[in-house]
Amino acid sequence: MMRKAFLAGFYALTLAAGKTVAAEAPPGLPAAEGPPKLFVAVSVDQFSADLFAEYRGRFTGGFARLLNGRVFPSGYQGHAMTETCPGHSTILTGSHPARTGIIANTWTDPRAKREDKMIYCVEDETVEGSSSSKTTISLVHMKVPTLGDRLKAVTPETRVVAVAGKDRAAATMAGHKADETWWWRTDQFQSYTGRTMPPAITAANKAVKDRLAAARPASDLPEVCKAYDKDVVISPSLTVGRGRFARPAGDTAYYPASPDADMTVLDTALALAKDMKLGQGKATDVLAVGLSATDYVGHYYGTAGAEMCIHLLTIDQALGKFFDGLDATGVDYTVVLTADHGGHDIPERAKDRGIPDGTRIDGSLAAAKIGKTLADELKLSGPVLFGDALGLGDFWIDPTLTDAQRKTVLERAVAIYKDQPHVQAVFTRAEIMAASAPKTPPDEWSLLERAKASYDPQRSGDFVIILKPRVMPALQSAKPYTTMHGTAWDYDRRVPIIFWRKGMTRFEQPLAVQTVDILPTLAAMVGLKIPAGEIDGRCLFGCESAAGLQRPKE
Repeated sequence: MMRKAFLAGFYALTLAAGKTVAAEAPPGLPAAEGPPKLFVAVSVDQFSADLFAEYRGRFTGGFARLLNGRVFPSGYQGHAMTETCPGHSTILTGSHPARTGIIANTWTDPRAKREDKMIYCVEDETVEGSSSSKTTISLVHMKVPTLGDRLKAVTPETRVVAVAGKDRAAATMAGHKADETWWWRTDQFQSYTGRTMPPAITAANKAVKDRLAAARPASDLPEVCKAYDKDVVISPSLTVGRGRFARPAGDTAYYPASPDADMTVLDTALALAKDMKLGQGKATDVLAVGLSATDYVGHYYGTAGAEMCIHLLTIDQALGKFFDGLDATGVDYTVVLTADHGGHDIPERAKDRGIPDGTRIDGSLAAAKIGKTLADELKLSGPVLFGDALGLGDFWIDPTLTDAQRKTVLERAVAIYKDQPHVQAVFTRAEIMAASAPKTPPDEWSLLERAKASYDPQRSGDFVIILKPRVMPALQSAKPYTTMHGTAWDYDRRVPIIFWRKGMTRFEQPLAVQTVDILPTLAAMVGLKIPAGEIDGRCLFGCESAAGLQRPKE
């Protein structure tokens, strides 16, 4: 009770003051001198706080170095729709998806001209030829600036670079005005249409092509991973738990779900940083690095097998090599490492670890299925409902129906979904819009408050569904995912947040903070002032230490 009272009072005080200020570290903890010359933001996709806690004592490389910085083991992606695109949109914007406009990886626009009505988070669907299966990558849907965008507005000399395993990670962390934005797709790094490929990217593509041309032997099994090396039978044709990332020559399908992919991203990011002399100019630069393979490893094999153990220990060493390379440039850099969301292990193995059984469900909650039931019941034509095939997140009612028909469909749909055994809660647009923004720490938010942090009135649905904990989709032959994320539960919301800079005194803060707090914290290091009301985050430390950089006069 004392903790709740203290934190609630603290959050209420900072909100009432309209300031991005948070509790400082204990007295005597020295701040680094002067603004850093380079910000390095590393996102480890699906690196949950649970995984961090499980492995932190086994790290000896880059993760171990970061543990000597300022550690926030209980960071939160506060919102309900914990997917890759929304999560990455919070990291360097200081804003929840409700403000960034990135409400999901893909959402429905019932008025879209394309047949399936699906909109990818980082596409420009207005470009001729762009489709749901072949998107034209763009950041037009993100409504807010990133740290790089804000720095460039003050000091145009700032350079912003992003390299990631996914386009949605690179684009949302880099921002609208990035100098270089590169992501992995199929068998090479790509960028926006018309971008010139720098030598570092050309070299990386060639190196990976050569690597894929040869068979990959199985990874060694470290001693600490042997306890995880157990078969888990998911179906008669699928067993996981003892994989070691062996690949035949020419196989690109499983390359993204291996440590090789993340090592390539780190090597390429370092090469670009050196070639562009990031951190060696007049202004502070930004390098965003999206390590996406952890997410694929989690999806394909679960989070608690030998595959994840081998992967994390390998990436730990790769991060160490990456930081050593940055050290060699002599640049004063600050690192922040976090994740876009967490994750949950496969239900078939979770029960062996003392975790309540997960449930796999088929498409009985799909918008198309329930929509057809409603259409038949109400004698309506058309799809009636649009939304997720699993029954999670936003659902839209056909806008071509009359107001009276839409009201009836909403009432019946909400009643039907609330009656489903796998559904925890259903919130209507009216309920979400009427809810107040949360004023307490994110670990105390209600489900409605979590849904509100994900809700953009211009894009979000007519109602939102939150499934019960540990509900997983049935296996799909077309997509070998064994487990999913995207829920409003803490195993998907909790992620580590770690800041590191040479000479920084170690400090660990166990209470809940948020990824939206990263931007104002980094901004304070260079004195970048963020106007009150523009973001959702609060500075975590060093909040009043630097003189403010002012926007140039118009």
